[in-house]
Amino acid sequence: MSDRCSGRAPPVKRADALVMAARSDPGLLRARNEDAVFADAARGVAVIADGIGGYVGGEVASSMATAQLAARIGIAADDGGPAAAAPGDHLLAAIDAANAGIYTAALDRPQLAGMGTTLVVAWFDDNTLHAAHIGDSRLYRLRGNAFAQLTRDHSLLQEQLDSGMISAEEARHSPNRNLVTRALGVAPVAEPDLGEFPVQAGDIYLLCSDGLTDMVEPEVIGRVLRALGANPEAAADRLVQMANGNGGCDNVSVVVVRVQGDFAAPAGWWRKLHGRFA
Repeated sequence: MSDRCSGRAPPVKRADALVMAARSDPGLLRARNEDAVFADAARGVAVIADGIGGYVGGEVASSMATAQLAARIGIAADDGGPAAAAPGDHLLAAIDAANAGIYTAALDRPQLAGMGTTLVVAWFDDNTLHAAHIGDSRLYRLRGNAFAQLTRDHSLLQEQLDSGMISAEEARHSPNRNLVTRALGVAPVAEPDLGEFPVQAGDIYLLCSDGLTDMVEPEVIGRVLRALGANPEAAADRLVQMANGNGGCDNVSVVVVRVQGDFAAPAGWWRKLHGRFA
């Protein structure tokens, strides 16, 4: 049965349906960049890790995490992705492997003791976003005019907000902004939060480290994406420029993703056609 006879368009490859732009900058006050970034539209994978634990350790931890996630999720995507197995299982296995690698390296090398990293990962497959995060690196979505944070920080500040100890205005100036309550590689077992979100053509997604959100308010980030999100390269450049323009106190990393069309999984598409016309 040909695509023309079936009356249905074939699925679009992720590389055609997704546009990704990644940027990472040391900022104005840091000598080194302890953030690590990966983005691959063809595999539908984006990762940001923000290292913690010292001058060398943070950079090592974030690089290890990004490399592990990129490799393991990339292999799963090449093998069929979530259409072939539960996406949550893939993400957890990849995160567990990265956590074990970082934790073991910190034990084996005294100069890396205490290193770890925050993490946010987005995996686009079969018109769905599968996400995981640890710490205070974030994932946002712009759909139409609605800008929303899809992750919730694992931080002391977020706990204080949730308990009512401080107000949102007080949180803007809190000295506890960068104290995370979870991180990758600091304990034998990682505790990521997972999320699954349906994706629509026209959506714009932003992954970012706290070097952006500490320097640029969320409502301003939303305005930038509304104005420039159709051009992820321009949006990513502008966000980094704004973070540095407001002080650049930390490394800043962003990945901007624009969804241009449907990217249903080929395997699922074929099974539907086969069942209908067998």
